Amino acid sequence: MTIFPPPDPDPTALRESLARLRAQRGWSYDQLAAHSGLSRRTLIEIEQGRTVGTLATWHALAHAFGIPMGTLLDPLCTGHEPPSGER
Repeated sequence: MTIFPPPDPDPTALRESLARLRAQRGWSYDQLAAHSGLSRRTLIEIEQGRTVGTLATWHALAHAFGIPMGTLLDPLCTGHEPPSGER
């Protein structure tokens, strides 16, 4: 049996997916901050690629968007956008 290493994580796809999810809802950074309990600055820094965020950050974002955390983080490994979830 051949074992293959996992793919390299793609933080660019993850942050682009976050921006798409925010845009799909028509939310500003302030609105996403209100829904997630995160600071506006944190959200901007994630979307602009200056930070990746913590596990707690992504948990709060998944909750804000009303989607499973695994769905939100899927682009990290696959480079694909998660399906739109309704809140």
